[in-house]
Amino acid sequence: MNPLPDPAVQVLQVATVFVFAPGISGVIATVEARVQGRRGPRVLQPYYDLGKLYRKETLVPENASWVFLAAPLVAFVGYLSVPLLIPVLTTYGLPLGYQGDILGGGFLLTLAGFVTALAGADTGAPYAQLGSSRAMTFGALVEPTILFVVFTVAAITATDLPYHEAATVRSAAGQIVRPAHLLAAAALFMAILADTGRIPVETHASTLEFGMIDEGRTLEHSGPALALFRHASAIKQLVLYTILANVFLVPWGLSSSGRPASVALAIGTLLAKAIGIGCVVAVIDDSFAKLRLYKITEFCAAAFVLSVLAVFTLFLGGS
Repeated sequence: MNPLPDPAVQVLQVATVFVFAPGISGVIATVEARVQGRRGPRVLQPYYDLGKLYRKETLVPENASWVFLAAPLVAFVGYLSVPLLIPVLTTYGLPLGYQGDILGGGFLLTLAGFVTALAGADTGAPYAQLGSSRAMTFGALVEPTILFVVFTVAAITATDLPYHEAATVRSAAGQIVRPAHLLAAAALFMAILADTGRIPVETHASTLEFGMIDEGRTLEHSGPALALFRHASAIKQLVLYTILANVFLVPWGLSSSGRPASVALAIGTLLAKAIGIGCVVAVIDDSFAKLRLYKITEFCAAAFVLSVLAVFTLFLGGS
């Protein structure tokens, strides 16, 4: 069978993340409930919730500007643009795969998070402003960690292009167990926990004032606007899991030819990796007590120290 054209595979990468991101969130919620001894929601519950929200009416606060309505779409497009730059399904670069490095993908993620916080602050509602303020504060603590992680991996692989970084790790299994690489991967995993609002960084689904971070930013949104934010949050989670798996930890199982069967296998492998990481996150979610708000800075500082240690380990001969 003839291989798929590169543009078609690139569209399929985005479509895979778009379609399966809510399902990954559903699997994580189900695993968390089972670990707690509860039946929990259905795996497909996020799809039902999104469908319900898309059919509802959008209410706009009196003090909100056009930013309130534009932000959900900008955030959604920003998160959905990252799969164009990273190895989601293929080992080789697609037409837009070399248009931005891993820092470019990080810029898109940061831009989407910024407009989400801006929309929350634009409403003038106290809880939305509180969530936005906290999200930007802790985001500023996580970003230096990600920069050091990117710097470490770029120094190891001599490039900051995600496809080349994954190829370097894939060239020899020994690359994974290098001390600098392990420290960078651990720091990135902690940053992902913080960036996706998972335990031990408070709770990702709380509407209580003391734990309100991610949920607080979108508290004033409703209908399709809220659906876009929730879908964008699920896409962001799957994108971060993909970067961790396909660039840092297990960059195997990707398609090297573009044949339909190979691409289909790559989709299944990606979902298996994401579900595996999600199960680990769910176990952490249920195994550790929630951190108090002022302890989050200590958690982010620990991730930053790991990323700095990765740099020192690399250049002081421990790699």
